[in-house]
Amino acid sequence: MQSLLLLAALGLAQEPPLQIPVPTPEAPVQQAPAPAPAVTSAPVQAAPVVPPAVKPQAPVPAGPLSFYSESFPFAWDRVIPLSVNLDGLKVTSIFFNKRMVQPGFFSLLKGAEFGTRAQVEVTNAGRYPKVPGFAVAVLDKDGRLVGVASGGTKVGTIKPGETETFDLNFTQVKERLASGDKFYLTIELR
Repeated sequence: MQSLLLLAALGLAQEPPLQIPVPTPEAPVQQAPAPAPAVTSAPVQAAPVVPPAVKPQAPVPAGPLSFYSESFPFAWDRVIPLSVNLDGLKVTSIFFNKRMVQPGFFSLLKGAEFGTRAQVEVTNAGRYPKVPGFAVAVLDKDGRLVGVASGGTKVGTIKPGETETFDLNFTQVKERLASGDKFYLTIELR
């Protein structure tokens, strides 16, 4: 019973919804009658009132980002040298493979697989810290998409002079990745 009273009190305590009045049609502008001309020659008609044309506004572009996107020949399990320079961020190589435990490293995990990746190596040759984001899309010889991965800095930046390696993980769609023919690399600096 108390809960019903509480619900009723809460319902009464709310403000009513905002009521927006229905727009009323504007009454046409009435002009004062013109005095009768002394000499009548031809009837004079007033020019129709035309509202000013509304000019559509162009969309406001988003803030500029440093952006790069290009396609390259694909190779599985081999280092692909690159010479990309995006505002001082140099991409020197990319490597596509499956992460496996190396033989002799952990005997219990020998041969275990830990995902499929694209490993991108970059160097900040600029004067300011960089925050890059990467995307990779791999296509087969028929132009079908066989895998997509993305990644970048999660915390912090790449300081000037530093070299870092980023692992871009392929998940869900990855089984035909080794049959790739070309890949697209996209970089965005924030």
